[in-house]
Amino acid sequence: MITITGQDLTIEDVVRVARHNEPVALDPGAVQRIKVCRNMLEQKMEAHEIMYGVNTGIGEFSEVILTDDQTQEFQKYLIYNHAAGIGDPAPADHVRAAMLGRINVHAHGNSGCRAEITQTLVDMLNKGVTPYVCRKGSVGASGDLAPMAQIALLMLGEGQAWYRGELMHGKEAMEAAGIPVPGLKARDGLATINGSNFLTGMSALFLYDANNWLKQAEIAAAMSLEALKANMKPYTPKLHEARGFKGAIRSAKAIQKIVAGGDLATGKLKTKVQDAYSMRSTPQVIGTAHDALAYARSQVEIELNGVGDNPVFFPEDNLQLSGANFQGTPVSLPMDMAGAAITMISVLSERRMNRLNNPALSQGLPAFLTKGAGMFSGLMLSQYTADMQIVEQRILSAPASVQSIPAAADQEDFVSMGMNTALKNFQILDNAYGVLGIEFMAAAQALDFRDYTFGKGVQKAREVIRRHVDFLDVDRPLYKDHTRMKELVQSCEILEEVEKEVGPLE
Repeated sequence: MITITGQDLTIEDVVRVARHNEPVALDPGAVQRIKVCRNMLEQKMEAHEIMYGVNTGIGEFSEVILTDDQTQEFQKYLIYNHAAGIGDPAPADHVRAAMLGRINVHAHGNSGCRAEITQTLVDMLNKGVTPYVCRKGSVGASGDLAPMAQIALLMLGEGQAWYRGELMHGKEAMEAAGIPVPGLKARDGLATINGSNFLTGMSALFLYDANNWLKQAEIAAAMSLEALKANMKPYTPKLHEARGFKGAIRSAKAIQKIVAGGDLATGKLKTKVQDAYSMRSTPQVIGTAHDALAYARSQVEIELNGVGDNPVFFPEDNLQLSGANFQGTPVSLPMDMAGAAITMISVLSERRMNRLNNPALSQGLPAFLTKGAGMFSGLMLSQYTADMQIVEQRILSAPASVQSIPAAADQEDFVSMGMNTALKNFQILDNAYGVLGIEFMAAAQALDFRDYTFGKGVQKAREVIRRHVDFLDVDRPLYKDHTRMKELVQSCEILEEVEKEVGPLE
């Protein structure tokens, strides 16, 4: 059970709830804060104080003042017209992550909604009602309005949702789960949608997956380094401590752990004085990606635990302030960098795979890692497949955060495009699984041609790979092997087995 306080939600918590259905509960203090804030808002409404999105229109219509009767109906139409996404449904874990983030915003007691709205979101998570949300439509300011509005439709007993594996009308899903439909009163609708919770939830899930991928990139690198008889002095932590980058120190230590116990690490093999950059600069490059992800994580966790809303109410000061705390840029910019970091490490992976294939660079390995070069082409075409995926990654690594297109008659004239960042990052990572899987396959093939002792982590990774893909003795169609390796990397089985053998790669 995860208790929602508004203050201490982590990326790991998001994964537990979004993917593993960990139940959540609102902290009693959070419930009290929500009620206090709502009481203040209702007093201001009775006094006819003008409040954006409560008794005014939104966007370009923010200067339009609503009557008391319109104020009650406005929230319904607000959700209707903002439920304007398009295309395929978002994965359930993305939707659940967004709902969790919105609950945590409400827990601060600055959003002005009724406690019933927040509790309904909690109940939906706990009872497995997952709204149907189109993947595309948000520009990441004013928040993720289109996808969050499809979640809010359930508050009206409308929209669609999955329940126990079946897609059904929203009202039917809520009734089947035994969740009362709360309806939307003044402020409730806007308080449900006006934050960058969808792109932030997606980013949290991406960062968790990307960290696991980076650790596997270090395992693949260690395998390739052993197969290429690399000089391991560049992996001495002291070298990286002298420069000071935390990621590089972490990466060098991780690779040393993986190769420990092998002939390369103990100096029994003759090596070059200095290797190519794709080998000896691995800690610096993977370390840079670690540092980029660490910064992105810090920003995502601030957003997860911050008050992303508009307007924001401060009951202790009897104050409401309208601003732009929905703006997704604090997340979209570092997440653009995080996606580019994964592409960068994929390029590094492919360069090592190239060295394994190329007889001029491979320290005596057979050309294209086949015993029958000429008759057989070995892993020649595996490199083509990796290269294609990297080109797609490079295209997707153009930052979305600089792509603003004005909307709402130029009232909303700078937006974060953070949903584009979140969507393309998962596409980058999908390709990264394939690229790294191919390096793993090539490294295992190369190691099978060597007759010295490998590091404990390297040997364990090789064993796991051989459970799924056989040694390429004679040419065969490789598409099944490539796909199997991609799935293996995504499953993290190699990582789990290696960490059992050598300890955490942190």
